[in-house]
Amino acid sequence: MPAHPADVRRRWFGVFFLLIATGMLIWGQTILQPHLKGMGFVVYWLACMAFTGLALLTALLDIWAVRRRTREQQRDLLQRIFDEAESNGENKTKRPDRP
Repeated sequence: MPAHPADVRRRWFGVFFLLIATGMLIWGQTILQPHLKGMGFVVYWLACMAFTGLALLTALLDIWAVRRRTREQQRDLLQRIFDEAESNGENKTKRPDRP
């Protein structure tokens, strides 16, 4: 089943936010650790936490969208099954009886 463009975009945003947060975590613990002092330390880790939160929010939005679409598809499938069963039932009653 092909993915909707909105799903692809949302997932790319999630991956982007995760990569930024992971990169900030690695840089903050290795290269930038001696340079992060005082207010710079707080701002840097708040930004890292913000990117992590954006990744989580994107994941939640994706879950809600997938659940909604699945629910709609199940509803459509049931409706189609009932419509086919109803039309098959009408066709059986319209057939003349064979002697």
